[in-house]
Amino acid sequence: MTRKDKKQDKPASRRAATTRDDDNGKRKRKRNVDTAAEARALRTRSEAPKPRGAKGKSKKRKKHSTKADAAADNQAPVVAAPQPPTALVDAQVLPHVDLDSSYELTADGDDDDLYALSEDVPELGIGSRVVAPNVRFEDDALESFHPTARTEGDVEDQIRALEARLDGLIQSASRPDNPLPSPTPGLTLAPEIEPAPVSAEMIAVESAAELAGSEYYVQKWGRKGLRSRAEEVDEFGLDRSFDAKLRPVLDFIYRRYFRIQTEGIENVPNEGRAVIVGNHSGSIPIDGLMLRTALRTDHPASRDLRWLAEDFLFYLPFAGVFMNRAGAVRACQENAERLLSRDNLIAVFPEGVQGIRKLFRDRYRLQRFGRGGYIRLCLRTRAPLIPCAIIGGEEASPLLYRFDTLADLLRIPYLPVTPTFPALGALGLVPAPTKWRIKFGEPIAFDNYGPEAADDDLLVGRLSERVRATIQSMLETGLQKRRSVWF
Repeated sequence: MTRKDKKQDKPASRRAATTRDDDNGKRKRKRNVDTAAEARALRTRSEAPKPRGAKGKSKKRKKHSTKADAAADNQAPVVAAPQPPTALVDAQVLPHVDLDSSYELTADGDDDDLYALSEDVPELGIGSRVVAPNVRFEDDALESFHPTARTEGDVEDQIRALEARLDGLIQSASRPDNPLPSPTPGLTLAPEIEPAPVSAEMIAVESAAELAGSEYYVQKWGRKGLRSRAEEVDEFGLDRSFDAKLRPVLDFIYRRYFRIQTEGIENVPNEGRAVIVGNHSGSIPIDGLMLRTALRTDHPASRDLRWLAEDFLFYLPFAGVFMNRAGAVRACQENAERLLSRDNLIAVFPEGVQGIRKLFRDRYRLQRFGRGGYIRLCLRTRAPLIPCAIIGGEEASPLLYRFDTLADLLRIPYLPVTPTFPALGALGLVPAPTKWRIKFGEPIAFDNYGPEAADDDLLVGRLSERVRATIQSMLETGLQKRRSVWF
């Protein structure tokens, strides 16, 4: 390329550079304009914005360029001063508004000013939002925000009146003859609820309550009737007057019917606490009653015995009440400890229900002695243990078969089948007049063990097996000496 051609191309390159500079300048001026617009938006709003269009978008205002605006465009961007932190103010607490010179909100103010304020509600925080510290309310502004005046004293008076009303309703319900109190003025009562339909069960309950409150029931079966039939009933259910009336019958059964013979009764102490441990004999649990009669009849000190009976016995009709009035006590550790703390003589049957429901082929074979609760009882109370063997009851009511399924339906531990029951009905439950023998062994003391030994399961199990073996040996010895079941 010649020098002349280079001179001709030089103005063209200059023109391209000038064009690039112009483009850069336009972009820079555009950024300045945008920055200036943002700065103006951050200033305090001194002009009300124009109304919004139908589609919810603000109409753009026409820009009037002035020399001052052009000078502002060329200047550096203006940064708005930081706004002071806003405070949480409840608009309902401030009944007046007093704005700065930017707005004047009055009852007869300009509509444009009111609309401008409505546009700035999110920024001012009217309602549940925060309000700027420079906002004040005038006397006649925002009347819709004035809450209903209610003083604390009025609320307390209404609460007291409502409580008095409720007390009156409760007292009126307890006294049907009294009319309901008149409603308190100013209180709105809830509408009356229609009564629910009366069922047969509700009628039965009301009838029973009416019968229980009648004079006949109180005199015959209530507390007055119990007092007339029992002068003294102890906390465990023993009725002394009933026991006195029953004693001649029990003495006849003891001496004439079963012809009970005792052996080693002198091993039972004349006084003080003691625990007699015996075997269950027969499907009809009357061995405890016979043991009580034996100690009261043949013992030199006529000791009074209380025996612990199984729970199911107290749920049987008539039989549970009869045994409880005659001296039976519900079997549990608490009852036993309370009796021993008063130096009473008690009897326990560790076999439980399993000893009563065993079949005749397993007669006089001791079942498992539970978990050794009677051993723990003796260790805690320092009471001596006296083993006892009862012979003759197994033949008096022999259990040939059990209806387990029917017993589960009736919720009883067993339903016995004996040679006479159920063939003879209720009469078949009467035991046969066999010869009974009751033998008392030598006392077993636990003085070498302290009360803390009751928590040693291994020791308790070993002592329980020792007692069980002793009673089993006494049973076998007694059976060998017996000549006949009837004599």
